[in-house]
Amino acid sequence: MPTPPVIAIVDDDEDVRVATGSLVRSLGYTARIYASARDFLATCSADAPDCVITDVQMPGMTGVEMQKGLHALGSRVPVIFVTAFPTEALRETLLAAGASDFLGKPCDGATIIRSLEQALTGRSTRDATA
Repeated sequence: MPTPPVIAIVDDDEDVRVATGSLVRSLGYTARIYASARDFLATCSADAPDCVITDVQMPGMTGVEMQKGLHALGSRVPVIFVTAFPTEALRETLLAAGASDFLGKPCDGATIIRSLEQALTGRSTRDATA
């Protein structure tokens, strides 16, 4: 039996972590939940996920800084960014830096599912709109 994909959820908001983790598990994936980008990066090299869903703005280290840390480690794991303050400029910046997707909060389950499926099959938002 194949091992289910591992999805890391990185968000400083506990309610968002719990809700997203429940959604991920309902899809048959394994959810690993982190309260901060630093917590995630501390375990990432030994326990690499198949995809990361992260908030953009978090105390201590932003999701953007976390993605740069992943790249510095040589990781190209797909990263889905979620933010309560979406702008087109931020979207363009993150997608140009290799983000798999960029979602505004709140986002519904169907949107997260679509984004995860695209990330896990190696397609990004850019691929879906091309």
